[in-house]
Amino acid sequence: MHRNRGAGAARGAASVVVQRSPRRGRLASGLGLGLALGLALAGCTGGGASDDGASESASVVAPVIVDLADVDGTTVEVAVGNTIDLTGDDETYTEWTAEIADESVATFVPGRDDGSAQFNPGIDALAEGSTDVTLENSATGDIVEFTVEVTAAP
Repeated sequence: MHRNRGAGAARGAASVVVQRSPRRGRLASGLGLGLALGLALAGCTGGGASDDGASESASVVAPVIVDLADVDGTTVEVAVGNTIDLTGDDETYTEWTAEIADESVATFVPGRDDGSAQFNPGIDALAEGSTDVTLENSATGDIVEFTVEVTAAP
């Protein structure tokens, strides 16, 4: 009888190990996945501090969104280094061209389609100052005139 208990205990112990083994594997996998996600998130959000306490990570600034139907005759304010995204033309966005009075202040970026994505035309703010902008759409004949006021970066 002692033998049977011994054999049963060994069998029971073996089955317990077999039952625990997948749990341990799942637990280890779960812990590994959690650790990997934690490190990935830390890498995305982290940015060390420099000696002066400023963050070393670059901040992303949203572009200034301007509808082509509403911008005529207005002044658009944008910070140096930012962009004006010219929206509202889903069909002939690649046909817009620009004449910018002072290209040291701002420059035109044409709309384009690279086959996988479509990009609105825009204006990049290069330096503080003010410049007049005339946009013309060669497909529709539309002309839009406005002023861009480029301010110091925040």
